[in-house]
Amino acid sequence: MSFFVSADSEHIKREKQKARELRKSQWWKRRKAEGVCYYCKRKFKPSELTMDHIVPIVRGGKTTKGNVVPCCKECNNKKKYLLPIEWKEYLENLSDEN
Repeated sequence: MSFFVSADSEHIKREKQKARELRKSQWWKRRKAEGVCYYCKRKFKPSELTMDHIVPIVRGGKTTKGNVVPCCKECNNKKKYLLPIEWKEYLENLSDEN
């Protein structure tokens, strides 16, 4: 389990507001319409995909087109606040156990 210092509440509030706005954009709607989870690559109905920040907001991530991806709820719930390198380690450990 990782230990980290959370971003300040103003950053989190500001980036969550940006995310709400970005979800309304045609760019995001097109990304979701592809119906593929960025992490597990499985197909889903667009309505089943959520917006995930690759670098989480609480870890200082920003709501930009380069940092948000469509993600299934299962992957999003598992990834939570992990950074990409931590998520990769998690997946590798998972495959080592099987």
